[in-house]
Amino acid sequence: MKILMAMSGGIDSAVSAMLLCEQGHQLVGATFRTFDSIKESCLAREKGCCSVESIMEARNLAHKLGFEHHIIDFREHFRKYVINNFVDEYMHGRTPNPCILCNSHIKWGLLLDAAKEYGCDMIATGHYAQIKQYDGHYYLANAVDTSKDQTYFLWMLTEDNLKQTIFPLGGYTKQQVRQMAAERGFVELSKKTESQEICFVTDNDYRSFLEQEVVDFDAKVRSGNFVDKDGKILGKHQGFPFYTIGQRKGLGIALGKPRFVTNIDADKNEVTLGDREDLLTTHLTASHIKITDREWLAKDAVVEAKIRYKSPNAKALITLKDNGFDLNFEQAVWGVTKGQSVVLYKDGLLVGGGIIE
Repeated sequence: MKILMAMSGGIDSAVSAMLLCEQGHQLVGATFRTFDSIKESCLAREKGCCSVESIMEARNLAHKLGFEHHIIDFREHFRKYVINNFVDEYMHGRTPNPCILCNSHIKWGLLLDAAKEYGCDMIATGHYAQIKQYDGHYYLANAVDTSKDQTYFLWMLTEDNLKQTIFPLGGYTKQQVRQMAAERGFVELSKKTESQEICFVTDNDYRSFLEQEVVDFDAKVRSGNFVDKDGKILGKHQGFPFYTIGQRKGLGIALGKPRFVTNIDADKNEVTLGDREDLLTTHLTASHIKITDREWLAKDAVVEAKIRYKSPNAKALITLKDNGFDLNFEQAVWGVTKGQSVVLYKDGLLVGGGIIE
């Protein structure tokens, strides 16, 4: 097949390209430009999957492997769908998942359009995920390497997206991928480390990023009260967007014992602090949902829910609504956070997801 290979400059997309070439496919490489991290007020070096350095690394690899490569400018769309949402969510006291929106709107939105333009049948990426069919539907399935599984970040993909996608690494472990790169002569690539930060936030300092992005930031974000669950004032905070649910360090207040952020009220400019146990809950509500097969969940309402990328799956009962769902957990889960994604699994298949309210 003729496949559009999304290349980040990292080891995963590189090895994916190598494997597809060895299988006899014709590849067209594509790397997208999504943001500018160097501004007049910020001279920090760019980093991550969309930096100039990584784009050039992707182009050089494509040329070494003998296929054409294109750099695609997605900056306008990335700002509209990803960066603006990121800023808006924080300014409303929520904690967003920008990588999830990037995947659904950019990588499987605009990139599919590019695939058609270049005459490609499919697109491929270096994500650790698999695609399986069950009962007439296409599903994301967990990768063999569960420690690297990235299906959580892909839950917004549609069945049509999956029908046009290949994940070459879904059946391999990260260690095997590194070994394959080294065996093919790419020793330095095999040792390349990965950034765990948000690609467009320099030095993982989202506070400075918000200050740069929000007009009249100082007027909109002011010092407010830390309160306890009964509303008693405990002290002053620096501004509600600077805190996230479950945060314990960096609060700037000493209360004699560890305190955690348990609620953020943007309207009142209040941040509630409490004990770790105050973050336990057996219920959540989700909106902006995607469900692959409603009939399946109506017949069998037991799901395994993941409330953040690194959290373990938790058994729950789902109640579907027209534009959302409720989850009631078998055992209490910790740190449910508005704006984050909750992703649903059954038997290793990703069956749906939503945004936590």
